[in-house]
Amino acid sequence: MLFQVTHTTRYSYQTPVSHSLTEVRLTPRGLDGQYVRQTEIRVQPQPAFMHHRKDYYGNDVTSFELVERHDQLEVMGESIVDVQREISEPLPSISWEEARQRIAAGSDAGCVEASEFIYNSPYVTITSQLDEYARKTFLGDRPLLEAVQDLTHRIHAEFKYRPQSTSIDMPLGDVMRNRRGVCQDFAHVMIGALRSRRLAARYVSVYVRPGPKVQGAQASHAWVSVFFPGNGWLSFDPTNDLLVSDSHVTLAWGRDYGDVTPVKGISLGGGGQTVRVEVYVRPVEN
Repeated sequence: MLFQVTHTTRYSYQTPVSHSLTEVRLTPRGLDGQYVRQTEIRVQPQPAFMHHRKDYYGNDVTSFELVERHDQLEVMGESIVDVQREISEPLPSISWEEARQRIAAGSDAGCVEASEFIYNSPYVTITSQLDEYARKTFLGDRPLLEAVQDLTHRIHAEFKYRPQSTSIDMPLGDVMRNRRGVCQDFAHVMIGALRSRRLAARYVSVYVRPGPKVQGAQASHAWVSVFFPGNGWLSFDPTNDLLVSDSHVTLAWGRDYGDVTPVKGISLGGGGQTVRVEVYVRPVEN
């Protein structure tokens, strides 16, 4: 499936900004089953410089600086991405307890690399609520795949998708108590539940193809990748109760939202600001 992805962020400031420094992660990753044919970052006003690098997790990062006064800022990332992701067969049959043991023992290079994703991170702190929530799913020698699919389904069924009902700084305890939020919240809940069992889970920033029953489309979306020793990472979308397929475009990954924030920066001046974000994901002809 070939997609054109456009992600535009517009800032309007109450008073002029004299100087700003911004960092964006708006370039989709190139990986097995996902090929980036074209990609471009455009900024208005014209920045004094733009610098491209890879971060610790291998995500593409673009930084730029504006040194002239401005009362508006527009950042656009536009890409053509070919997604050919297929769910491999056979699917892994390892139990969740064996997976936990192999990760803890660092039984191979993949387990050693994945082990950094079993700990607390700034936006995902394991609590008694998350531990209790996970306990209902991770029972006995249940297969890890079955348990993760059940956890995905439970979050989808038990939490209500409510745009603008939370902010990224809302504690996970409040999300658990209120049982509502957006895709970032649901991804953090799922990651916290998995890490409470010492299973490796990472946050993935994505775009998803629009559909009649798809929530989180036409906006920054998020899912969770879970490490299966011997098979690698499989991705799950708790917002839509899906095992990830070729309808999803991978942007970046890390421990939680803070590692993959699409646009962030600092500025001098500006007073208050208004932010508008527009995301369009369109299938296109080859």
